[in-house]
This record gives sequence, C-alpha cells and structure tokens, in this order.
Amino acid sequence: MNDSRITTPFGAQSTAADVIAGIDLDGRRAIVTGAASGIGVETARALASANAEVTLAVRDVAAGERVAAEITASTGNSRLRVAPLDLADPASIAAFVAGWTGPLHILINNAGIMAPPLTRTPQGWEIQFGTNHLGHFALATGLHDALAAAGRSRVVSVSSRGHLRAGVDFDDINFERREYDPWVAYGQSKTANILFAVEADKRWAASGITVNAVHPGAIVASNLTRYMSKEELEAATSTGEEFKTPEQGAATSVLLATWPALDGVGGRYFEDCNEAVRGAAERSGVAEYALDPEAAARLWRVSTDMLVDRI
Repeated sequence: MNDSRITTPFGAQSTAADVIAGIDLDGRRAIVTGAASGIGVETARALASANAEVTLAVRDVAAGERVAAEITASTGNSRLRVAPLDLADPASIAAFVAGWTGPLHILINNAGIMAPPLTRTPQGWEIQFGTNHLGHFALATGLHDALAAAGRSRVVSVSSRGHLRAGVDFDDINFERREYDPWVAYGQSKTANILFAVEADKRWAASGITVNAVHPGAIVASNLTRYMSKEELEAATSTGEEFKTPEQGAATSVLLATWPALDGVGGRYFEDCNEAVRGAAERSGVAEYALDPEAAARLWRVSTDMLVDRI
C-alpha cells in the first residue's frame, strides 16, 4: 500500500451528500451505531440515499424508528432497520451480534459519550472507555465473520481531535488511582478508537476488511455536548472556530465507508475528508502515540482480556 498521505477532492465544508454523489450501494448492508441523533442520522441518510440496506443500532429504539421513517420519507429507501444496542452493556452487544445474519459491508462505529462525571459500568470500566472503545471493540470483533463474508468491507471508527488530550494510560485505564478528569478520559477513549483502527486493519486486511478512524469536526447542536456546562459551551464557541453542520460532520465517515478510491486504504486517521497530517497541531493533525503500532497491539490484548474477564 502507498504510504503517502491520502488527499481527496473534498474538504471541511463538504457534506455527506457531496461525497456519496454518484455512488450506488445497492446490495450493500451497513450498520451505523448512534444513528438516532446528530451525525449518525446524516450518516445513515447518506448511505440510504445510495440504496444501501441500513441498520440503525441505537439505545432508544423509539427514537430510532422515528429517524428511520424520516430517512425513508426523504430518500425513498425502505430498507432501514432499527435494532437495540447499548455499547456499555456486553450482553446487549452480544445479543445484537447474535441477531445479525449474512454479510456486512459497512460498519460505522459512530456512537459516543463525552466528558460525563465519573461513571462506571457494572464491570467497573470508566464509562467513556467502556462505551466509546470497549463497546465498539466488542461489536466489531463480534461482527468480524460477517465483515469477512462480504468479501470487501469497511469499518469506520469515529474518533475525535479530542485524542490530542491524552494517550491510553495502560497502568490506570479506569481511573482507579489517578484523579478523574472527564476530558482526559475522553481523550484516552478517542485515542483508543484510532489505535483500534491501526491494529484491526493490520489483523483484518487479509480478509478484505479495511479499518480507518475519523475526526468528524466540531458539530453544531450535537447531543455529544450534553454534559458540558453553559460556561464550557460558551468558551468552545467563542474561539472563532467554524462549526460544522451534521451533514458536514458526517462527510468524512461516509467518505471512508464508500469512496471507491479508498479501496485497500486502512489503518489511518482522517479529518475534513483528507488524511490528517502526522504530528499534532493545536486543533488538527494526529498524535504519533495514536498511530503507534506497539500501543495498538497492546490495546487489542488488553481489550480482549477486559472483555473476557467481565463480571
């Protein structure tokens, strides 16, 4: 594979509709987690507009059903399905995986939680690492055979520039000894999303599965900000940064899931519809620690052990 930085004709202002224009996904099956709100809705809409069969994997099934009906109305595609999925609950993930039959061409690990007060899953996992990384890790590995059966499939791991805040602290992943900082925990989970893409692509490329990570951008009116205080929100929006619409925020995920020129391109991190520059800047780029193959391999082993040892 060519190791030079990948660029595309698209950019920060491109929408999901822009990047999928002219692409036909008829016969392709896709799953989008967190598809009941925000960029998840627009990701699912774009895939449906290109004739894919789309499963909305959501915690709130009623909300998912409303979104599915609205997407069908706007695209004319009735091949939308809603299935319950709680990424903080291993039993829910196992049930979702058990209920899936047949090949899977596109898996977009989109759902996430950002900067809540210290919360632990019943297994004792810090909730952001448990949901954003471990839940998606369990889902993707559980669906590996379905992805391989597709013959040529893609996994998109939705990360964030928030990964620039922190790497993975393998000595205290769950904040059992260090003081909890919600933004450090978020950064750790988002770094884990990138490291997953690095190792999964290495392990799965031979099966025709490519895996990449993305930063969708700062999104206007996102449910992800629900734990931010009014002061934090005001500070975030007063920086002069250009915020994206949900349609723009979904573009990079949709690009990685569908653009033909990216066949075989994996283990990378994209932002604004192009591969990010290696070496972190203040608000862009990808940290070297997030692409470290040794850390990626270690995280895979640790994640497997945590899931095997779950209570």
